[in-house]
Amino acid sequence: MNTILHKSDTRGHANHGWLNSFHSFSFANYYNPERIHFGKLRVLNDDTVEGGKGFGAHPHDNMEIISIPLEGDLQHKDSMGNTAVIKEGDVQVLSAGTGIYHSEFNKNADKAVKFLQIWVFPREKNVTPRYDQVSIKDLEKPNELYQVLSPEKDAPGVWIHQDAWFHLGTFDQEKEVNYQIHKDGNGVYAFILEGEAEIEGQKLSRRDGYGIWDTNKFSIRTQPGSRLLLMEVPMN
Repeated sequence: MNTILHKSDTRGHANHGWLNSFHSFSFANYYNPERIHFGKLRVLNDDTVEGGKGFGAHPHDNMEIISIPLEGDLQHKDSMGNTAVIKEGDVQVLSAGTGIYHSEFNKNADKAVKFLQIWVFPREKNVTPRYDQVSIKDLEKPNELYQVLSPEKDAPGVWIHQDAWFHLGTFDQEKEVNYQIHKDGNGVYAFILEGEAEIEGQKLSRRDGYGIWDTNKFSIRTQPGSRLLLMEVPMN
């Protein structure tokens, strides 16, 4: 078993006034040669966008882009003709494939929107671009991990062009949870959204990241107030 710990206060940080962003991996002007990616997980940005502000139309290609709102409403538009609002309780995926343009703005002028922007390298290049958005409210299971993303089109949550599985969990009690790796060669990057948790004896706090690989399972000890996101991705 191999592990890597990224404490919250060691992340890259950029405050542009309208955008306050923390980077778990190298992004834009933040470069750390020891934090380029975790396996096929390329970007994990913890973003806060002020009221009425946002990202104008910009291009992407050959990347699976996942957005998970934590608070507020995010307005999405893209070159495929999709217009949507994503909010807490939704998960959005954009398979950029051969190339798309999109924009993201805070729909509300009077409060910030907070969301995770996650990029995963695709299994194959130049796929047809696609957009999907689902509500995960019906998937939530108190004090359990529940799946919100996978490579399977008919499975719970959204699907992407990669052998990746994402799980969320919100806990109001101390509990031991066992996680089973879905595919040989995959690893998991755990991100503590709120509270504290312990993975294989490693204590973790809010916004800490913890990578674990070269194992087929591991255990998590939650606490009241724990909320975490597990991102399982191929390591090679």
